[in-house]
Amino acid sequence: MKIAISGKGGVGKTTLAGTLARLMADQGQKVLAIDADPDANLASAIGFTIKEVEHVTPLAEMTEEIESRTGAKKGTFGGIFKLNPQVDDIPEKFSLLKENIKLLILGTIPEGGGGCYCPESVLLKYLLRHIFLQRDESIILDMEAGLEHLGRGSTRGIDAFIVVVEPGTRSLQTARQVRKLAGDLGVQQVFVVGNKIHTPEDRRFIEDNLDGMTILGGIEYDPEIVAADRRDEAPYDVNPKVVDNVKGIYENLCRQLDGNG
Repeated sequence: MKIAISGKGGVGKTTLAGTLARLMADQGQKVLAIDADPDANLASAIGFTIKEVEHVTPLAEMTEEIESRTGAKKGTFGGIFKLNPQVDDIPEKFSLLKENIKLLILGTIPEGGGGCYCPESVLLKYLLRHIFLQRDESIILDMEAGLEHLGRGSTRGIDAFIVVVEPGTRSLQTARQVRKLAGDLGVQQVFVVGNKIHTPEDRRFIEDNLDGMTILGGIEYDPEIVAADRRDEAPYDVNPKVVDNVKGIYENLCRQLDGNG
């Protein structure tokens, strides 16, 4: 299964991505988790410690590596560089490993004026295309709401987009925008997960404002999630309620994908 998880900042998509990665890994799946969010918190949500990740340089910041693979210096726009750099060795070379999970941290891709390419953007987009189309692990991509990392070539291998929302108007508006962007990229399977659900009214608010999108489930609000973050602990290790919520979400996703062929 290859999943991209999106949503506006602060809604809890990384909690879902990290817990889902651990759940799938504990079921015996080999998981490649990709942190494509500029905030880069997926490592902590999976269970890597600060010490384990403090030496890691995000791929988008590896100046020499980018230049070697693309033939152009990082940060340049409009120059001549390879459009098909070698990327197949990157997950093994630069990922952190925790049991059945590989974690690859991409970092922030600068946006060129007028949509022009830079070497970092070309490298990371080509890498994602390779990962979704050629790799045989389960893939979880934790990304920001704009979908800038993706192109139509890579989305052909994505089984589903999941948009994480909280019970608020702006969050749901972001979900609708993500659905449109995903559709523009050729992805039709776009689902919603509710987070920070305090009451049944919160869930009903989300369900009543989905504009036809399917909700896979919700993650109940629990202050222990915040406390675990402060202790640098993964929700999967300390919060059985979150694990049960995410297990239900995963099972619903499997049913939806099976039912759609």
